Amino acid sequence: MGQVADKVELFNANSDEAIARAQEALSEAVRIAEALLFAAGEPLDEAEMAERMPKGVGVKEALERLREDYAGRGVNLARAGKKWFFRTAPDLSWLLARQQVEEKKLSRAALETLAIVAYHQPVTRAEIEEIRGVAISKGTLDVLLETGWVRLRGRRKAPGRPITYGTTEAFLMHFGLEQINDLPGLEELRGAGLFDGRLPKDFRVPQPSDDAALAEDEEPLEEDSPSLLEMEFVEDSTQPMVEEGIDAPDETEF
Repeated sequence: MGQVADKVELFNANSDEAIARAQEALSEAVRIAEALLFAAGEPLDEAEMAERMPKGVGVKEALERLREDYAGRGVNLARAGKKWFFRTAPDLSWLLARQQVEEKKLSRAALETLAIVAYHQPVTRAEIEEIRGVAISKGTLDVLLETGWVRLRGRRKAPGRPITYGTTEAFLMHFGLEQINDLPGLEELRGAGLFDGRLPKDFRVPQPSDDAALAEDEEPLEEDSPSLLEMEFVEDSTQPMVEEGIDAPDETEF
């Protein structure tokens, strides 16, 4: 008499239940992220939201799912660095134009300085002047610091311990960048007509990095950091200032 064949399970009940629980946890995480972001008055950090997420659910997975859900709506989920926020869909921004405060444009000096800081950070004032080929006035950096797009990073481990500058998350948000590496490269800049004529054979656009950690040749700022910028210019007040005038901050074209 033949043996009875073992019963074959076509579906793993435990596996199906695990998948269902995982999907339920993800859906709940998406709802939590949505609630946190709507209630927040400013962009939220991933680490801050991760503390509120259900166990076993990655905050990035939940945020990406939420971004997909809002992709075709009037409000989109956007990211700047590791912070997330809701903002008006780009194609509907014109509807709110009347409610926006008209701002003046940054001067050419401020734009050039901002670009140098973005691509070469951490960078000192002397390095900015060397790249631009002209002395930089205190007013230029004052304007960029007031907009919140540039920050004091630390001090360079070099004679005089000059201050180093870098960009901020507000810079990424204003220019619609998720990360600093999204800045245009050489081919994009060339295509935009920003490079005329023939470039040197070894010319390259730097690979920018806005890593919050200090570089090996940097050291922390002192506690009186708000006054450091003024101190830096006082120390070198004998240098002639030949830079053009500075306008108030304004809706900037980068």
